[in-house]
Amino acid sequence: MDGDFRTNFVREPAALRNYPALVLNADFRPLSYYPLSLWPWQDAVKAAFLDRVTIVAEYDRVVRSPRTEIRIPSVVVLKEFVKPQKRVAFTRFNLFLRDEFCCQYCGGRGDLTFDHVIPRARGGVTSWENVVAACGPCNLRKGSKSLKQVGYHLRNKPTAPSAEMMQNMGRKFPPNHLHESWMDFLYWDAELDA
Repeated sequence: MDGDFRTNFVREPAALRNYPALVLNADFRPLSYYPLSLWPWQDAVKAAFLDRVTIVAEYDRVVRSPRTEIRIPSVVVLKEFVKPQKRVAFTRFNLFLRDEFCCQYCGGRGDLTFDHVIPRARGGVTSWENVVAACGPCNLRKGSKSLKQVGYHLRNKPTAPSAEMMQNMGRKFPPNHLHESWMDFLYWDAELDA
């Protein structure tokens, strides 16, 4: 009996790591779609205990302390509204998201890197308007040549994305796991089909 208790006790913390909480802003929209705004269950419990969030959905699992028992939150809503960022950071991840994780030369989806449309060796700058997602083979073939020299055409003109555009793009790429309690909150503001 002691062995079973010890085994369960040792395994419990690792198992509980798999219970993230979806974090919603005070307007009941996710703070971000991609990456999806998730907190580890410990942070969600702490925020609820400190009265910073309202729990709107829970998992079937509970955590216990010597004096209390609480069901693990699966969806929490911030009590104070957090103003969304208007500026989108120029990062590799955001660049890939803008380009839908797709090479802007051949349309391939594997082995992505980034490429300067006007090569830096020819005076090109590192900006939203001059950098695109590219697969390794296309990037290697292009090198420091112009698009015309290699016969490439851009699938989409590179532009600086708005925060709203990035949120909409993020909806197209849901994470591998979506708990059923999150569904009513993830796409409630999407336009319905007629």
